[in-house]
Amino acid sequence: MDRDLSIAITGTPGTGKTSLSKIFSSKQIKVISVKELAEELGFLGELDASDGSREIDIHRLSDEWEHNDSGMVVVEGHLSHFLDVDAIIILRCNPKILQNRLEKRGYSEQKVRANTEWELVSGLWSELLEFEIEAPVFEIDTSNKNPEEVYEEAIVWLQQEPIQGGLIENAEKAIDWLESKI
Repeated sequence: MDRDLSIAITGTPGTGKTSLSKIFSSKQIKVISVKELAEELGFLGELDASDGSREIDIHRLSDEWEHNDSGMVVVEGHLSHFLDVDAIIILRCNPKILQNRLEKRGYSEQKVRANTEWELVSGLWSELLEFEIEAPVFEIDTSNKNPEEVYEEAIVWLQQEPIQGGLIENAEKAIDWLESKI
């Protein structure tokens, strides 16, 4: 794609953000993680000994970062939807499948439960609605898809002119794991 476009790939840990981003990168599309941006701009906190993560000052990062380069850039990370981007792709995954993926990664029981519950209650959609994010939004269920299938869905959506996907109408159609048979 030859459009000047910034895309956030977001979702609960384990939904496939990194796998999808690797495919974008293999297509010569610039990919940067929220963590890399935070580190580059000095908004990455100290290491938290309790969970091994480093807090990102997403408010300062979202104030400072903007896509000024030509071409497409993908910003990958579970906080990427807070940045000023042209489009947001939300990756979702059935909580039972997500739980298995996170356990295989060796996440602690507490971290597995917290992330699985976040996915179950559509926490990311709550954030988008609360902060009234205006970029077009597209949701993809990655539960039973390989990364290439997810990429194809994303590209078809991104090739629309203009990109469709208003926040409210898509939130109303969002996956509801509580209503479905999981």
